Amino acid sequence: MDFLPDIRSDTSTHVKHICIIGAGAAGLAALKAIVETAEYEAGSWVPVVYEAREDVGGVWLPSLPTGNPPATPMYDSLTTNLPHPVMAFTSFSFPPSTPLFPPASTVLAYLKAYVENFSLTQHIRLNTSVKDLHWDPVSCKWKVELSSAQNPLDYDFVVVGNGHYNLPRFPELPGLPKWLAEGKAVHSAWYRHPDNLGSTVLVLGGGPSGTDISAEMLETARTVIHSVPGAPAQDDHDGRLQRRGRLVELTSDGHAVFEDGRRDAVDYCILATGYQISFPFLEPHTMPVQLPPPVPPLPRELCNSEYHVFPLAKHLFPIQSTFPPTSIVFMGLQKRVAPLPLLEAQARAVVRVFSDPGALDPTREAVGIVTRYEELKAACGDDQLAIAKAWHTTPDGEQFDYRDEMYAFAGGEPRVVVADWERDMYEQKGVLRAAWRELERTGEADGWVKGVGEGGNGEWVDMMKRLLRHAEKQSEQGIEELSKL
Repeated sequence: MDFLPDIRSDTSTHVKHICIIGAGAAGLAALKAIVETAEYEAGSWVPVVYEAREDVGGVWLPSLPTGNPPATPMYDSLTTNLPHPVMAFTSFSFPPSTPLFPPASTVLAYLKAYVENFSLTQHIRLNTSVKDLHWDPVSCKWKVELSSAQNPLDYDFVVVGNGHYNLPRFPELPGLPKWLAEGKAVHSAWYRHPDNLGSTVLVLGGGPSGTDISAEMLETARTVIHSVPGAPAQDDHDGRLQRRGRLVELTSDGHAVFEDGRRDAVDYCILATGYQISFPFLEPHTMPVQLPPPVPPLPRELCNSEYHVFPLAKHLFPIQSTFPPTSIVFMGLQKRVAPLPLLEAQARAVVRVFSDPGALDPTREAVGIVTRYEELKAACGDDQLAIAKAWHTTPDGEQFDYRDEMYAFAGGEPRVVVADWERDMYEQKGVLRAAWRELERTGEADGWVKGVGEGGNGEWVDMMKRLLRHAEKQSEQGIEELSKL
């Protein structure tokens, strides 16, 4: 994969070159969709994926916690927070007998198998990063500067799939800069496993990583304080895991101060506070890093608020005046979704527009963007930052409606429609994960999945339904035992 030649010998106008940035899930989904088109089969589309790292897999490819930032924030114990039948590409299932909530190594193996199964290897160049990307109005092409080439290369289309779990987000918090400088605080991007960081460790952030790290740190710390904005104060594990609300200050004398006035002595702080949307290969004149102005009208330039990219039609296509909105796409920006099947649906919409730019109606899309803005404004008021934070956050049910919309827009037969079981099992993901962890604790997990999937995906659906019934029964038994006390 490292020695794929750059194909530039065919200068005929009917050949379109496609640059895909990143060989994580987004880039791989885009590449598969492209190589399945009639244009690719006819030789008129030539895709190349550029991956900065040594292998495919994106965030799922492990690395040491070195560099600033590290190549991936993945910690050693990471498992999926979705059951794999829900999170898998619809065109490619996890192998039979896979643990329902698999570890990261299994997901990485799955993505590598995806590459092999669909013969994508020949189009991927590893150890090659995109250093600069800009639109050339003279040639009407994207100029792509690579780490492995002396001169920029021309591309007709660009798929941006570099991922958004790389550049750590540090909260604006009084006292935090001093703690960071003194080595008393670190972002979770550098966390890999629980070390002895002191008697009392504070974990800031209520997402999956914050929850996982809080539980893990009980292995080495006497007390773990987990700060989650809006959460009520409570203690678990005989008081060793203490939950607090919003953190408002880290003092110079080693205390954490919370919005309810509580003040706790803390030895170390781990910041599970998320990541900024970042495109280091795009210069500020192409995409300024700033909040967009209030709408309407839509801004004439594309903006990166570090929380959202605006304005994008269908969360993909940039509606602005500098370059054709059908020449570049930004995949995988939505949060709180099952990402792989959503990326698959986006990829189908992308190849529709690359094939037929007229399929995208900028006026209609602009109306849709303004409508969404007005809806969020009604909820957030005139707070532009709050609107930015909410823009790519997709409520549970809407992600499936969005996937259906992408497939309907893409057209083609057979048309893919999100199955009811996907919606149901996503809604029950918390119950399923808790039940699965209990099966792992009791040593029963392997027996539950042994052979499941050999007869098709329907076996996984039946297994998850059975696990939900099991969890309900266990809950009823627990309530009955408590009533006897």
